[in-house]
Amino acid sequence: MNAKTQALSIPDLETVYDVLAQAIDQAGPEKAELFLVKLALLNANALAQPETVRQHIQAALQDL
Repeated sequence: MNAKTQALSIPDLETVYDVLAQAIDQAGPEKAELFLVKLALLNANALAQPETVRQHIQAALQDL
């Protein structure tokens, strides 16, 4: 299935951003990186498409 047909709305993305920011704060600076890696692996597993995950990783590296 095409990822574009399942895209989140802007309000949904804002909600995800808020929840993610709160979770990063909750994890604290010493565990934020571990939390993000665990989250990425859980989402990669749910997506079940390694090439799409690779493309997302490359996109996330852009303009850091």
